[in-house]
Amino acid sequence: MAAAVGLALSLGTALLPAQAAPSSQSAVTAACALGLGSLTQEWGQESRVISATAPPSVSAPIKTPNIYTPPYDVGQPTTFTATPAGSGRTTRTGKVVWGSGYLMQSTVTVDSTGKMIGKPTFTRIGNGWGGRFLIQSQYKASATSKPTRTMLYDQDMYGKFGRWTDVGRGIRNTGYVTGMSSIKSFALIAATPTYDLFLANNRSGQLYTVKIPTSVPLKPVLTPVRTSSWQIFERLIAAPCGRTGSILLGIDDDTHTGYLYAVGHAAGAKTVIKSLGKVPMDFSVWPYFRFAPAYDPLNGG
Repeated sequence: MAAAVGLALSLGTALLPAQAAPSSQSAVTAACALGLGSLTQEWGQESRVISATAPPSVSAPIKTPNIYTPPYDVGQPTTFTATPAGSGRTTRTGKVVWGSGYLMQSTVTVDSTGKMIGKPTFTRIGNGWGGRFLIQSQYKASATSKPTRTMLYDQDMYGKFGRWTDVGRGIRNTGYVTGMSSIKSFALIAATPTYDLFLANNRSGQLYTVKIPTSVPLKPVLTPVRTSSWQIFERLIAAPCGRTGSILLGIDDDTHTGYLYAVGHAAGAKTVIKSLGKVPMDFSVWPYFRFAPAYDPLNGG
């Protein structure tokens, strides 16, 4: 638990600890942890660490109020990158949707207690955003390299699924598909030079992997993983665990509960999924997201 406790003290100085390789793809070690963020009623962020013990354990929350200024509603947070900024400080950067659909880059620096340092900054990217979920995928070849690609995935309220690619001078749409309206949530488990891979659940209870090549046109490939019981989750959030696995958090908005799973390397119906149990915290209906390190090797598929 030492690595997770250290992170709990500093989301904050929030880079996830180096993750030990498990003895098998389905094994989980205490070093596997998910930095969980949420937007709050105080117009700010809250951070916790969920550790992949069995049963799961959760750190005390660290709160940063008043990042976002009323009266604008803020939602649809992507994963936020947490980068050390010296003297125990951390800079958190991610995207949110403001008000009637403005996509904004949100950056704030906090100390180890969550206190905001200076003022947050917001950069407007575009409008017309919103819907059921917004996911950012970013690929880096190594800890010292710059991202070689950044993509955004969005599903609108009617189920239309689209992808946008950062082309260096802004983002442009690189495809839409229909026929995915029954999908409730996506969790990114792998990002490679040539494709992104997600775990996704639908209203009928199926769990799929969704492989999306970076090529144009947009052509998702859905592969069944489980055939029932996954419909309860409105939100799936994943983090890497070991060399080829993931930990997966499923959040049920109806009961305000969350459950943690250890997921082996994606292999269709043969994928190993082990339930670690109910997460001991109350999950309100506020949007949840993940805090991730600047180098985030997602190798789950």
